[in-house]
Amino acid sequence: MSRERATALLVDFDGVLRRWDPAVAAGVEREYGLTEGVLGEIAMSWGLLQPVLTGRMSHAAWMASVVDALTPSVGDPARARAAVEAWQRYRGEVDPDVLAFVREARAAGIRVGLGTNATDLLDADLAALDLTDELDVVVNSSVVGVHKPAKEYFQAACAALDTPPGRVLFVDDQDRAVAGARVAGLSAHRWSGPADLRYLRAALAY
Repeated sequence: MSRERATALLVDFDGVLRRWDPAVAAGVEREYGLTEGVLGEIAMSWGLLQPVLTGRMSHAAWMASVVDALTPSVGDPARARAAVEAWQRYRGEVDPDVLAFVREARAAGIRVGLGTNATDLLDADLAALDLTDELDVVVNSSVVGVHKPAKEYFQAACAALDTPPGRVLFVDDQDRAVAGARVAGLSAHRWSGPADLRYLRAALAY
């Protein structure tokens, strides 16, 4: 039995609509004499990351914890703080192909939501990247209180889109998130790059 056509689109932020140039972090790490990749490794360690993604810690407190973890290897709290601040000034870039796709879908009557594990800095990032008016809804894990790939997250996203799960197409670059969305009843596609857009346009049939 074939699925009903999707009438809503849920798009991941980091890795899909927003991309990051790894050279920026690498440049900061070289400037401060840090091991390559250490900033991301510390920040993404689950003990520090999970509280901020569920709204139990602010973005600022998260970065303060990164500074604390970095200080022993730098030897100076002020220098560790300066390194983290330099790293955080870069807020990524919008993928123009994905943004064009979002605009096309909305113009065709498809409701489009941003479905992201994010911190309380998300609204400021969307404003800085001129994305505030480009989406119908924003489903931020730190506001919902639960993160992808939990079923409860996707239930909240479908409620925000005012669309039943079977009519929502979810796009994410992480296998776990895609699997979680499918368990919750959504159609889901693992994003690998702009070449996927042809398939996604066909799936939405607009």
